[in-house]
Amino acid sequence: MNRTLLSPRVWAVGAPLAVACLLTPFRETVAGTSMALVLVLVVVAVAVRGDRVAGLLASVVAAASFDFFLSVPYLRFDILDPVDVETAVLLVAVGVAVTELAQWGRRELDRAVRREGYLAGVAEAARLAGEGTDPAALAATVERMITDLLDLDTCRFDPAPARPDHPRVHTDGSVTWNGHPVDVDRDGLPTMDVIELPARDGAGVFRLVAATHVARPTLEQRRVAVTLAEQVGPHPTIDSPDTVA
Repeated sequence: MNRTLLSPRVWAVGAPLAVACLLTPFRETVAGTSMALVLVLVVVAVAVRGDRVAGLLASVVAAASFDFFLSVPYLRFDILDPVDVETAVLLVAVGVAVTELAQWGRRELDRAVRREGYLAGVAEAARLAGEGTDPAALAATVERMITDLLDLDTCRFDPAPARPDHPRVHTDGSVTWNGHPVDVDRDGLPTMDVIELPARDGAGVFRLVAATHVARPTLEQRRVAVTLAEQVGPHPTIDSPDTVA
């Protein structure tokens, strides 16, 4: 198992158990709801640091630990007080909610970081184009950016005209092949042919290859690739490189 996932899941089991054990000396003097809140903090810590499975696991273990160690009868999985039953149920419910919120926050943070990277790449390409960078060097830079962005095997700029029989990435980020739309989210980019991404003003095309694996770039990523490709315009000094057949 991946170690990055194993550690949070170990904490998801061990931390609630350990905290419940530490609370046992106070179970006669501290209200059960107060001790449950302490266990909620443990679940929050696990959910923030781990994945969804770790957070849910921590919620269940926390509720079971509350039942076993902190509610009457002690050291038995049996709750007699209805208030303690409600507390245990709420402990699981709050743990699940916190876990989902933590995962949502992590996804939003990841999305924000990716968007920042996209904007930085586009800004860099635009800066190079605006400064009159050697067109071949600019094309090579954009090739690398698009390769990383779309998870491609290769990307090569070709000043030759586009070929209508090849798959194409359009300006809105959609992909078609022989006039038919390609569901990239479901099927990925075509792997059986070279994909064309037009440069600016008919300057040529970027030929994209994703033949060794299924790449599923998002619509946002494809639109960023279109913006990057549009930084390369007509220039007589760009010689046609070796292109992918």
